[in-house]
Amino acid sequence: MRILANDGLDSAGIKMLEKAGFEISTEKIPQEELISRIAAFDVLVVRSATKVTAAVLEAGNLKLVGRAGAGTDNIDMHRARELGIPVINTPEAGSRSVAELVMAHMFSLARFLPLCNRELPVQGGLNFNELKKKASAGFEIRGKKLGILGFGRIGQELAKMAIGLGMEVFVYDHKKRKFELSLDFHPGLKIEKVSVQIQSAPLEEVLNHSDFISVHTPGSSEVLGESEIDMMKPGACLINCARGGVVNEEALIKGLDSGRIAFAGLDVFEEEPPLNNRLLVHPRVSLSPHIGASTREAQERVGMELATRIIQTLG
Repeated sequence: MRILANDGLDSAGIKMLEKAGFEISTEKIPQEELISRIAAFDVLVVRSATKVTAAVLEAGNLKLVGRAGAGTDNIDMHRARELGIPVINTPEAGSRSVAELVMAHMFSLARFLPLCNRELPVQGGLNFNELKKKASAGFEIRGKKLGILGFGRIGQELAKMAIGLGMEVFVYDHKKRKFELSLDFHPGLKIEKVSVQIQSAPLEEVLNHSDFISVHTPGSSEVLGESEIDMMKPGACLINCARGGVVNEEALIKGLDSGRIAFAGLDVFEEEPPLNNRLLVHPRVSLSPHIGASTREAQERVGMELATRIIQTLG
């Protein structure tokens, strides 16, 4: 069977698939050519870049579609079900990496690193002391309140990190569930696992009380618009490493300009590449180019997990 890994695949996964007898192509076929060329393949593997539309699904004889990552919003799931094409993904492999990126944005914003990285190379020689004064208004993470909207694998991984740092965690879960988290420590410490119970709270309560809000809801439907941002604690920070569209960018800019939101950390955007220049150049925004699960470790786990599932399904 021939597999098209149109957005690439880690070498560990490729080796597993080749060993199992699959032929792998990592050629990047442009979106506009995919319909005319997909018939040459039995399996299509994508990340977030390639759109697996109904037309793509109908044009070939695909036996399987694999998503190297958690979300499947770039795949027409309804049409895949109608055509009887299984769709598999790797929801667990990138959780740690995404959660660590959220923490990276939080630390960066707390110590004014985006501002320093922008201004120091340009104005550092002339306004060093002024910049130092601005950045000296930073604050510590310990003791702050973190609100997590959506408490799946990534949200839970983030909560564990935050608890370990001494933060208080608030959770919004639409099913109003109670969670028990098991905190893991480095094996060299020889510390037994510690369990922590967290009860989900209403959205308004989480927004009202949190110093940081991090969004981890499934899909790309808007969760934070103008009315929700108005509920946020004045001076809070907002982090979005989930999906573009989850946070209304115009409402976010308004919140930043008014001071309602002190800082924002963004890994995803309503349009990618992002076109909203007011957001990109805003002095109180920390930016990354949709790299949440794109670490070496996560990509290796994604490749191996996806290869295992393909082999189990078709091997």
